[in-house]
Amino acid sequence: MSQAYRYIRWFNQLSIQDIPLVGGKNASLGEMYRALAGEGIRVPNGFAITAEAYRYLLDQAGAWPRLHELLDDVDADDVADLARRAQQARELVYAAPLPADLQVEINAAFAELQCEYGADMSVAVRSSATAEDLPNASFAGQQDTYLNIRGGQSLLDACKRCFASLFTDRAIHYRIDQGFDHFKVALSIGIMKMVRSDLAASGVMFSLDTESGFKDAVFITGAYGLGENVVQGAVDPDEFYVHKPTFAQGYRAVLRRNLGAKKIKMVYSDGSTREPVRNIATANDERRRFCISDSEVLELADYAIKIERHYGRPMDMEWAKDGLDGRLYIVQARPETVASQRSGNVLEQYRLLGQGPVVARGHAVGSKIAAGKARVIAGVAQLSSFKPGEVLIADMTTPDWEPVMKTAAAIVTNRGGRTCHAAIIARELGVPAVIGCENATTAIASGSEVTVSCAEGDAGKVYQGRVEFEVLRTDLAQMRRPKTKIMLNLGNPELAFKHSFLPNDGVGLARMEFIITEYIKAHPLALIHPERVLDAYELQQLNQLTEGYAKAEEFFIQRLAEGVATIAAAFYPKPVVVRMSDFKTNEYSTLLGGRWFEQDEPNPMIGFRGASRYVHPAYAEGFALECAAMKRVRETMGLSNLILMIPFCRRLDEAEKVLVAMAGHGLKRGDNGLEIYVMCEIPNNVILIDEFAKLFDGFSIGSNDLTQLTLGVDRDSEIVANDFDERDPGVKTMIRLAVEGARRNGRHSGLCGQAPSDYPEMAEYLVEIGIDSMSLNPDTVLATTQRVLALEQRLGR
Repeated sequence: MSQAYRYIRWFNQLSIQDIPLVGGKNASLGEMYRALAGEGIRVPNGFAITAEAYRYLLDQAGAWPRLHELLDDVDADDVADLARRAQQARELVYAAPLPADLQVEINAAFAELQCEYGADMSVAVRSSATAEDLPNASFAGQQDTYLNIRGGQSLLDACKRCFASLFTDRAIHYRIDQGFDHFKVALSIGIMKMVRSDLAASGVMFSLDTESGFKDAVFITGAYGLGENVVQGAVDPDEFYVHKPTFAQGYRAVLRRNLGAKKIKMVYSDGSTREPVRNIATANDERRRFCISDSEVLELADYAIKIERHYGRPMDMEWAKDGLDGRLYIVQARPETVASQRSGNVLEQYRLLGQGPVVARGHAVGSKIAAGKARVIAGVAQLSSFKPGEVLIADMTTPDWEPVMKTAAAIVTNRGGRTCHAAIIARELGVPAVIGCENATTAIASGSEVTVSCAEGDAGKVYQGRVEFEVLRTDLAQMRRPKTKIMLNLGNPELAFKHSFLPNDGVGLARMEFIITEYIKAHPLALIHPERVLDAYELQQLNQLTEGYAKAEEFFIQRLAEGVATIAAAFYPKPVVVRMSDFKTNEYSTLLGGRWFEQDEPNPMIGFRGASRYVHPAYAEGFALECAAMKRVRETMGLSNLILMIPFCRRLDEAEKVLVAMAGHGLKRGDNGLEIYVMCEIPNNVILIDEFAKLFDGFSIGSNDLTQLTLGVDRDSEIVANDFDERDPGVKTMIRLAVEGARRNGRHSGLCGQAPSDYPEMAEYLVEIGIDSMSLNPDTVLATTQRVLALEQRLGR
């Protein structure tokens, strides 16, 4: 760039040290443009109008005394007065004429940028406050951005509007909350070549999981068109996760995907209005597919990991894909300011104690629960009616609403994704939010009592009425680890990242059934043989489920692999033991299309289940899909901490046949370190444990089935339910013999049944007989760990 400027700095002249000169956003853009291009990270070129230009503008206009009058004694909690003063401050700044020499510099720099990109180039005009994007305060969305600006008077006007936006209601309120002096904060403007994402896609990504704070994942959201819709929460975006440790080892796989609704997209205006951009409906075929490919997800993850490494901290980034050159660009990066700031030593767990009708569902933001009176707000004009402690219900919340959001017990919206500004602000405020419900403003009545729960996984729920809940806080810094391994029972992948923060030694039982029921919903054989499904409605549902997949079988494999991989990634590199499917015939028949492939059994509990299904012609094809999914998790996704487990294996020859079948599907015991365990839940497993030990690497004692079959009690029968007790001396003897047999053969022994979660004395018995591990429900881990530690101390271990 040839010309010398007083108030202009090009991106290649800036570094992160220049925040006082050009604000956080521009300093970061300059840092990346200058320092990360060599690592393959693309940032569109541009220039910053310095904060000194902002001061020069107001000096020349003599605006400072009037701004002091407006702002020195402003009451941030008086919404109406704040709005009035903010509007007057903006009008004052907007009315200040741009000094002639500043106009000349802006136009000259814009002309230089045109020389690089062509005369038809348009730019984004973005605010960059000198107190913005700091490590402990995000200032997300506090000032304004103007897109598709094409130079001349429209560029100068956008710059004036940008300067004035330092005094939006939300920015004034936020500065007061954060303790920033209005007159020590200045505004720089970034003028950057527009990435033509109006013709492609754009979004937001974080180098950690925003809800749990799990740092080993990159979380990417995206939608078609310009990125403002994702940022502002006007659209429900696609979501993607990538696991950083396995990515670093060279594995290139998307960990998990979630298809968003993406109902609208922001594109360049057609010239029929004065607005440079507009929203249009997204075509149905676009809505039904992901806005970017897997290879593009992985390229963005690579960017995120490199940017995080460069800055040395978790980052919040905006990305855009150019529809003309097909390339991906980073258009903003700032420190992530919420999840990364949490104390790692105090574990806070919210838990519902009751139930109620669910009136709305959406994306959970945070992991808290709150209750209060609902207040439906249709627009800014109604904000003054909102009372502190109420639950804010809205179509979408913009950062303008932040003064009210701060006083809300919880926030519920129709629109938005988990990386929109409203979600960011809710996280920063520590307020639970359920985003993207679609029907919240119609399903929830103003004045009604509701309970907002974000403590049940990715899906946030709004319950009718007040539902009791509790909050458990534990100081993990004081907790030692026992010699007996304490593992988790887990089925829901949505809870995996959150539960990984519990003190644990891995997952002793990951249930495949939950993933199949919730994420696949269909019987595997109905996907393979739709011609055998003789119901038109069921066939239609199967077709809808598998739309967008080359084969219905791929739908099953991918969804199962993603669910299991999410659990394996959450606890990596600790062991995660996944049990192959253990549905009974009556449970399989309730899956979509299942009734055409399952027979009625008088007692399915001891019928066609577990290992017997895997090698039987009636289910062998389904088992092959399960194996394909597990092979993908271990070999394509690199999660070699996954241990496979065979349930309800009655006889030795059955075990041998299952292992042969697994090897035929690419899962040979010992290859690539693969361990295969067997459930020890049938008396024959205990009686022949020395023989079973020759075939398997470990035993997981299923105390529920072992109790049932030792005592001859059908645990589904209410009549004899009182006779079902894991503490019976006969059952305890069977468990002891299993533990001793495993130890005798150098095999792992664990217990994954309900007993140690329900009965403290059973946990103590397991420690006394020297079991290697016990796998517990997450809500009993802390209490049981403390009991085990105390017992081990008494036993002198």
